[in-house]
Amino acid sequence: MPDSPHPHGMATVDLVLAAAVLLLGGAVLLLLLRDRGDDGGVDEATLRASMGEAISELGLDGTASQIELHAREMKGFHADVEKMLRTPQARGGFGEVQLETILADGLPEDMYGVREAAVGNLRPDAHVRTPEGVVCIDSKFPLEAFERYVDAEDDDERARHARTFANAVEDQLEKIRADYVRPEAGTTDFAFAFIPSERVYYHLVTEEYDLLREYAGRGVQVVSPLTLTQKLDLVRAGVHAKRLSEQAEAVQGRLQRLGRRFGEFQDDWSTFMTHVGNAKKKADDADAKFGRLREEFEGIEGLSEASEGPVDDRTGDEAQ
Repeated sequence: MPDSPHPHGMATVDLVLAAAVLLLGGAVLLLLLRDRGDDGGVDEATLRASMGEAISELGLDGTASQIELHAREMKGFHADVEKMLRTPQARGGFGEVQLETILADGLPEDMYGVREAAVGNLRPDAHVRTPEGVVCIDSKFPLEAFERYVDAEDDDERARHARTFANAVEDQLEKIRADYVRPEAGTTDFAFAFIPSERVYYHLVTEEYDLLREYAGRGVQVVSPLTLTQKLDLVRAGVHAKRLSEQAEAVQGRLQRLGRRFGEFQDDWSTFMTHVGNAKKKADDADAKFGRLREEFEGIEGLSEASEGPVDDRTGDEAQ
């Protein structure tokens, strides 16, 4: 029997889980002891020592250190990402990468393009090709205004930044509408405004619903990573249904052409059968005429033989 894959990785996972469970259980016991005081029958120092011995015996002291190290690394990574998203250029690149990943996961390569000319010389962050036209996707969003709104220290300041953020969003939606909702130029009658942050998207849905509904009616649909994935599923299903419909129409067209050709052949066959029937009738008429003619000839031969009479064998003269 072959060995199970990645045995060392599985052992590491088991050690991490064991260490986590042990540390969590010890923490709970320490909290209970502190709440109960010294009358609980178990000394806190003794419990700490016992936990340390258990960790050492299981060989989890290094694993616990690794957990702490990974936790610090994750915290640092989160801080780096947060810092990166505060830079407009880096944030725009992050949104574009996220958008490209979603498209690559949800659509075949021949259905979408990234940063390509799609509407004249305009290059949206991405676009999707459908039978009804090109669906343009823009991934820009005013995060600075949203951060000022979130970080506001009082209600008046928060309300002011909320209005600023809403105005910035409206300006961006209007730009998307003007640039990318142009059916006369080959687009569909709608475009997507991609918000790569579920937090920002949730705020817009809950606090700026009227604005989103207004621009949805004007052809600009605001989407997040989750909702864009769902809409791409619908677009892909629509394209598939369109292709099936086109194939069905092609089959129907061929059947109609075959039906017309069969009808033409049926007419020719009917004409041929009519000619054959006429020919048979004429052949029967000719055969009947030939029969009557033969009967007449036979009758004439009979008359000739009767008129000649018997011949005298002795003289060769005709008998009187």
